[in-house]
Amino acid sequence: MKMKISAALLWISAIAEAFLAIPLIGGSFVISTGYSALGFMFVLHAITLFFCFREFSPKSGPILGLITSLLAWIPLIGWALHLITAIVLFINAAFASRARV
Repeated sequence: MKMKISAALLWISAIAEAFLAIPLIGGSFVISTGYSALGFMFVLHAITLFFCFREFSPKSGPILGLITSLLAWIPLIGWALHLITAIVLFINAAFASRARV
């Protein structure tokens, strides 16, 4: 059985958000990239959202990811948003993976 593009992108973005939610490591990574990691994540979430609309997959994770990418520069709020977004994306990915192609 073939995996939907949206499901694969949901898994990838969930793992990336989970990495960014690791205290000190995620924040250090974002700062060391000059905050461009947040711009990359915004684009990744936008592409994921496009495929979620196209393939009728859950959309709450990518939408929350877009919001997180815009607000994650705020230290403690950014950490909490990355953590919540990662959890929602993992749930969305699980649902999208179980759906039939």
